[in-house]
Amino acid sequence: MTEGPTSTEAPERAAHLPAQSPPVDPAAVDKVSTAGRLSWWRGDGGEGARRNLALLGVLAVLVVIGALTRSDLYSNPDWVWDNILSILKLAAVVGVVTVGMTFVIIGGGIDLSVGAIVALAGVWCTTVATQSYGAGGMIFSALTVGLAVGLVNGLLISYGRLVPFIATLAMLVAARGLAAEISDKQTQVSDNGFINGLASNDLLGIPLLVYILAAVVAAGWVLLNRTTFGRRTVAVGGNPEAARLAGINVKRHTLLLYALSGLCCGIAAIMLTAQANSAQAAMANLYELDAIAAAIIGGTLLSGGRGTIIGSLLGVVIFATITNLFAINGLSTEAQNMVKGGIIVAAVLVQQVQFRSLTQFLGRNRLTTT
Repeated sequence: MTEGPTSTEAPERAAHLPAQSPPVDPAAVDKVSTAGRLSWWRGDGGEGARRNLALLGVLAVLVVIGALTRSDLYSNPDWVWDNILSILKLAAVVGVVTVGMTFVIIGGGIDLSVGAIVALAGVWCTTVATQSYGAGGMIFSALTVGLAVGLVNGLLISYGRLVPFIATLAMLVAARGLAAEISDKQTQVSDNGFINGLASNDLLGIPLLVYILAAVVAAGWVLLNRTTFGRRTVAVGGNPEAARLAGINVKRHTLLLYALSGLCCGIAAIMLTAQANSAQAAMANLYELDAIAAAIIGGTLLSGGRGTIIGSLLGVVIFATITNLFAINGLSTEAQNMVKGGIIVAAVLVQQVQFRSLTQFLGRNRLTTT
């Protein structure tokens, strides 16, 4: 017969048995999941959503100001709808340019030549020789010129090792000069009905220019958030050396970023030509500043490594709304520019405070870990 365990062996064997986990409380699980969602909202993951909500709040404030200052206009629903469409049409061209600018800034660069590229592409596609090929020839010409100039910028910066500020500033002067030479400093009229109709026609009551802006924004959002190209853009802008060590061809990627910016400028040139039914060397003046300002307002860091397409779009709409608000109240353009300048300074100051706070937080965590 085998003897059972003694009284002294039983406690020892029980000590080695795994402890039973306490019963799960559904209320506690819900509390933990809610805390997780809140932590995402309060942390870096929800930063873009918080910023976009803040921008929507700014838009709401501007609408309230407009309603208070021009209640006679805002009391008419038809006028309000037409005014919304006017704001979107006003933001369309700059919005397309801003999409390309956002990619460049996130990648750690800057492009001061976007306005000049728009002018050069617009002048080139409205020459008599180009218009003889019809709408297809004009669109192909504008896109090709924008892409080619963007590639030149990318080559000078990535392989020529020029500072982006200097390279694109030189391209700004050169492209404006070439546009003036091609057009002989004259306004070139567009005779193509299809091109001109892009600004005057609508679909389901919405202008075609707004659809073009929506398509470019959607493509830019997918490219930045759902592709390897977008992740590499953030990596290159955040830390180029770390991106290189991770196997990313930083030079080639920088080249592609400026080519993308030039392509967006080619699209914008067609849209602006459609709005004016003409093109000239002085068109798209200061578009580079509008695009940079809109990207900064949208939360894109000038140092690179962070930014959103939706935020940049909201920045463009905010500036277009300010322009519209000043126009319906009969205020001067000078006052409008001063307000825009103040908004840009405030946005940069907010970014600096946030970046400094994040740096201090990471520094404290590093000291605590060590």
